[in-house]
Amino acid sequence: MPRTARDEGVLVIGLGRFGAAIALTLEKLGTQVLAIDTDAELVQKYSGQLTHVVRADATQPEVLEQVGAGDFRIAVVGVGTSIESSVLIATNLVDLGKPVIWAKAISSAHGRILQRIGAHHVVYPEADAGKRVAHLVNGRLLDFIEFDDDFAIVKMRAPREVEGKSLAESDIRQRFGVTIVGVKTPGKDFTYAVPETVVASHDLLIVSGRTGLIEKFSQRP
Repeated sequence: MPRTARDEGVLVIGLGRFGAAIALTLEKLGTQVLAIDTDAELVQKYSGQLTHVVRADATQPEVLEQVGAGDFRIAVVGVGTSIESSVLIATNLVDLGKPVIWAKAISSAHGRILQRIGAHHVVYPEADAGKRVAHLVNGRLLDFIEFDDDFAIVKMRAPREVEGKSLAESDIRQRFGVTIVGVKTPGKDFTYAVPETVVASHDLLIVSGRTGLIEKFSQRP
């Protein structure tokens, strides 16, 4: 990969489910990706789907130097099965200085270690997925994104009590403490909500607010 491409690209280390999903999605979005894994079968599997795939051991500092890891703006450490390998790779990347490091953690202890050695962002994909599914299972929520400050944005079906009314009439923000950001009517384009927006029976709502308040609103009949 040319150096100019590395400057704007993302280095993905580890082609398990997490790393592969990130690499494939980034390429679909038009981002240059260099993927690294020690497993020859995984490298072979994704060589036809990713533009740049290399079999290499990123726990070795000289390997990262050889692939030009220090030229990438972002590096993703997707290795999770071996905490030792994950920590070694993250340490090597920190020593390089430049990449912004996103690292997968499989436990809170693992995450704390990654943060202490200098990883900029630590993600817990299994725990985050479990929390998200719990919210979806628990009510009429169809999609759920939660932020660090207990704030969430969700897609949900409209409670019956707001159907046939404008948002001004139902006064959702004052009564429930949440904000209707937009409304999606089947067969029509998404529209941003205004006080005059009338909610129909099959509409989907995009709602923002505190997680607890959204949960209460989603439980309305």
